[in-house]
Amino acid sequence: MKAKLYTLKAEAKPDFSLPKEYVKTSAISLLAQAVRVYEDRTHFGLSRVKTRSEVNISKKKIYKQKGTGGARHGAKSAHIFVGGGVVHGPTGMKRDLKMPINMKKKALLIALSNKFSSGKAILIEGINKITKTSEASKALMVIKSKLEVKSKVLVVLANSDAKIFRFFKNIKDVEVVKFSDLNAFLVFKRSLILVDSEVFRKETASPKVSRVKK
Repeated sequence: MKAKLYTLKAEAKPDFSLPKEYVKTSAISLLAQAVRVYEDRTHFGLSRVKTRSEVNISKKKIYKQKGTGGARHGAKSAHIFVGGGVVHGPTGMKRDLKMPINMKKKALLIALSNKFSSGKAILIEGINKITKTSEASKALMVIKSKLEVKSKVLVVLANSDAKIFRFFKNIKDVEVVKFSDLNAFLVFKRSLILVDSEVFRKETASPKVSRVKK
């Protein structure tokens, strides 16, 4: 598979050949599963409702069982009454969804492959030459203008370029992450991904799967 390659001045260069594991695929069921797992971890799951034994209302039987002409009822705390308890509501406990590491890695490869094949992920050459935030901001402005993109972008840096992280993190509408911390959810939710070309010039370009912190 080929990927578009640009310089920091948005000048197009010959397409870059990605590693052989990056292939165009329509197997999105695994990607959907991975996105579901990662997205679920962004919610704390602390919401909780009161049951009929916990609501602040009388537990006394509202009227006698027979002779009223009405339906049989117990206490006002029943879920059918206003102010009563809630049935089958959230309890404040959350079950963590998990995926095997190999499935996460494959889902990430699928997500990246689809982005590269659709032109929504491109390689940028020379990111390691940036020495200050203003240079990073100017380069991103030129590239976004060239590609006619106005939405928030994801910048993926090579593992060895952690020091450049601070040049991008304070720029508006930019999310930056190291390649070693990349996951399928981050790739899926961004409409444009700028990847440091040094990521694929190294001997090991296969992504390592990170965990999403709660």
